[in-house]
Parts: sequence; structure tokens; C-alpha cells
Amino acid sequence: MNRSHSPHQPDSRSAAIDLLEAVLDRRRPLDEALHSHHGLHRLDGRDRALARLLVATVLRYRPVLDALIDPCLNRPLADKAARARHALRLGAAQLLLLEQPAHAAVTTAVESAPAPFKALANAVLRRLAREGAEKLAAIDRVRTAIPDPLWQGWAAAFGEEGARRVAEACLTEAPLDLSVKSDAAGWAERLSGRLLPTGSLRLDKAGSVAELPGYAEGAWWVQDAAAALPVRLLGNVAGKTVADLCAAPGGKTAQLAAQDARVIAVDRSDARLDRLRINLARLGLATHRVTADVATWRPEEPVDAVLLDAPCSATGTIRRHPDILARRAGLDRAKLAQTQRQMLVATAQMVKPGGLVVYAVCSLEPEEGSAVVRQVLAEGAPFEPVPIATEEIPGLPQAITPDGFLATRPDYWSEWGGMDGFFAARLKRR
Repeated sequence: MNRSHSPHQPDSRSAAIDLLEAVLDRRRPLDEALHSHHGLHRLDGRDRALARLLVATVLRYRPVLDALIDPCLNRPLADKAARARHALRLGAAQLLLLEQPAHAAVTTAVESAPAPFKALANAVLRRLAREGAEKLAAIDRVRTAIPDPLWQGWAAAFGEEGARRVAEACLTEAPLDLSVKSDAAGWAERLSGRLLPTGSLRLDKAGSVAELPGYAEGAWWVQDAAAALPVRLLGNVAGKTVADLCAAPGGKTAQLAAQDARVIAVDRSDARLDRLRINLARLGLATHRVTADVATWRPEEPVDAVLLDAPCSATGTIRRHPDILARRAGLDRAKLAQTQRQMLVATAQMVKPGGLVVYAVCSLEPEEGSAVVRQVLAEGAPFEPVPIATEEIPGLPQAITPDGFLATRPDYWSEWGGMDGFFAARLKRR
């Protein structure tokens, strides 16, 4: 039996090819594919980590790998040879990007290739072992890895140099950030992490999250430092009723609940809300959950504050979710922005006069961030901006825009390992 399809002998390379098929051929999110791959769960922790590293490397640099592989082929691979293409990408990534020993990289890639393509895989990868390093040096791997629509948008927003810094950060593996319920400094010492200026805890090398001290007892949860910032903009929420819209998987819900807010967590997906429930149960936090479309849902009575983490292209999270480069780079952002505007306008009917609304997206694209807020205000929505002060976001003065919005980038805090790209605006209901 071909080892790559054997249910009895899972290995990291064949699992990686399965995951690439799920993401690139069936357009599934990488996290979903990782969770549902049964063979992956039978691997030990080291092999699981290797499988994810292999997949993430291919997803980050797929255009670069194809540019190296294609000249080695006598004729293009047919569409039905997708698994063979993935095996070649994995082998090339191991050889040239991860710099693994040539013999091991070639052998394991050939073993993982479908039977009719083993000789081809062997020939292509042996040629790349001889010539690939020189060919790779001639490629601008950062520019090649980023799809044109993304690069052009970033260049327009940040300038060419800024776009390159953002792209380089997006192509780098992210550290693990945690939000801690209490005693962040104590947990930083216990977990050998560093405490960031905004209060998040960062671990450069973490291993299996579930095996870390504090996980089982619910002392902390995984949340990028940038993702933890929008909740800060609501100020003291203790005793207040806060609607957390598009709430799953629940990182911001946990922040609010840990600060003793009465949280109404709204999401349109039962499955995602169930995941939120499980996450909050581990943390010992309670919330009221509602399955509904945010655009049409209204609370029984106006709430004190609303946090809208709107659906978006998620380009700010590419370093953690490299599948976005393949799955979402070509999204219709105009259509997304229309949905975001509708959701933001709807929050005016949910919050009390004088109450705060924070609009947030994990996107680097201005048309999903500042442009949405400006258009909603220009069209007469009953809000007034409440500018964000630099002292509210310690250590990140560069993330406060002239309009008083928050806009983080993956290249910020580069000396500490970067951060996700997030936009947030704070509005008051008139």
C-alpha cells in the first residue's frame, strides 16, 4: 500500500500532503484541516509539529517553490496530478527553505509521491539539490510569495519599503501570545516568557499548548497581542453589559468576562459558538450565547457597549494563518466592506446613547478599516469618534493614526517577534 494513504502508518510528510490537498485543492482553512485530520492526531508531538511546519512553509512560499520546480519539468503537471505537485513542493521546501539534508528530503518526498510520479519526483528533486540554491538566490522570494493584489494594496497604503517590511513579517513564523486572567508577571516567570507592554505574555518556543502549565486549570488563553487591544478601548467594563459580535472563537469574549462584564456573545454559527463555549468552560468564565446574524440581531434592551470584530479578509493574521495567501488574497473586498458597514450601522440600534462601540478587523486593508468607519460617519450614522490616546496602548505610538484609530502591522515590535495586523476604531453613540 502507498504509505501516503495508509491509515496504519501515518507520517508527517504524508499528513502534510493531505493538509495541502485540503487547503489548496478543497479550499479549507488550515486550522480546520489540522483539526479534522485523524492521522495527524496519531503522530507524536514532534511529528505533528513537523507536519505543520512543512505545510506552513509551502503555503508561505508556494509561488517561489513553483518557480523552482516548473523549469525542471518536461511538460506541465496535469490538474489530476495535484498530489504529485504537493510532494514536489514539500521536497523543494525541505531542501531549499528548511535546509534539511538532501538525501533525507529527496527520499521522503519520493516516498510520499503517488506511484506513477516517483521517478519524476526523484529526478526533479535531485536536480534541485544540485542547482536549486543558485536559482533560489536569483528570486526575490518576498515579492514572489505575496499575491499581486495584496502587494499592490500594501504598497499603496504603506509605500514600497513599508510593504516589503509587512510582507517579510507575514512570512515569518509567529511566537505564541497568551492573555492571562491574573498575575501576568508570575505566569511570565513560570512559563519563561516575556511580558509585553500591553500586558500580553509572549513565548518564543512553546511546544504543545495543552501541555503548558496553566492550560488545564484555565489560567490563560492563546491570543495574539494585537487581538487583545480592541477590548482595552472599551475601558472599565466591570458590571456592564457588552455585546460581543462575531464572537467565536472567544478570545475577546474571555477578556470581557475576565473583567466581570456581562457578555452577550453573538455569532451566526452554532459550531463556532460551541467552540467558544468549550474554550470559556476551560477558563471558568460564563457568558450568554446567541446564534444570530449580527446584521439583524437586536438585544432585548440597549447594552452599555458593543464590540464588533467584523468578518474580513484576515490579511493581518497571515503569519499565523499562511493559507490566507492562497485562499483569500483575491476576495471581493468591496463586498466585504459593504457587509462591514451594514454591521457597524446596525450597532447603533444595540447600544445605549452615550455607550461605546469598538469596530475591529484583523485586516491590513484600509478599505476594510478606516474607509468603512469614515463612510458610515459620512452617511449620518449616529456616532462620533472617540480618538484613541497613545497612553491607552503602551509601547505602540506608531499604531495610533492621525484620526485617532488603531492600526497595528506585522512588522511592529519586530525586535520582539512582531504582531498581527489589526484595525480598531472607537465610536460613541450620540
